[in-house]
Amino acid sequence: MFSLFKNKPIENPLKWDMHNHILFGIDDGSKSIENSLQMATQFVKLGYKKIIATPHIMSYHYDNTPKIIECRRNELNRAFETNGIELEIDFAAEYYMDEVLLSQVKNNIPLLSFQGKNLLIETSFMSKPVFFNELIFDLKMQGYLPVYAHPERYVYLHNNYEEIEQSIELGLKLQINLLSLSGYYSPMVKKTAEWMISKGYYDFLGTDAHSTAHLDLMKDVYKSKAFSKIDFGKVENCKDF
Repeated sequence: MFSLFKNKPIENPLKWDMHNHILFGIDDGSKSIENSLQMATQFVKLGYKKIIATPHIMSYHYDNTPKIIECRRNELNRAFETNGIELEIDFAAEYYMDEVLLSQVKNNIPLLSFQGKNLLIETSFMSKPVFFNELIFDLKMQGYLPVYAHPERYVYLHNNYEEIEQSIELGLKLQINLLSLSGYYSPMVKKTAEWMISKGYYDFLGTDAHSTAHLDLMKDVYKSKAFSKIDFGKVENCKDF
């Protein structure tokens, strides 16, 4: 049997996770503090030393604020200490690219970044916002380093790989979801992720874990051919935090 979840942590080249939804009750991720503690235990068994919680900030769906996110992180961190879970937890956010975010950027409202000025952003799965380039330009002018969350999952990029290359030219960093490598989302998502790996188009690898079920599936990721082809020397979350 694959030994991923035996007591001894696996040899994981990834030192920290920068995309997950472990904070309970504030988006479509963990539903309770008990679920969050179970997820944390799995992160430890996967060999992670640190995670950065990135709940959604999406207008009219997940109206999270930096204060809400920080308070929930602090509450969960206290639960880690109470339960003897040795896992460092920081927080940022996964920002949905909508008009509200554009307005916040135009008005220089501080955003939740990680490891300096890295800023995790996502779009609709079906289409890119018309102000995409404008927002990326404005973010960069304010010193942010935009990180394109799971581009392999966006339908508008499937079989449209030149747009992925154009995003790199715009100055975006790219983050691949680990589960994409196992075919969890769809064959097309897997194909796009494999193409990105073959071209070296990745800066971060994230779990995007919303539940214990997502972390249970990591065993399939570590056995995938695509995972074995990753140059971990260029993956930022393989480096010290």
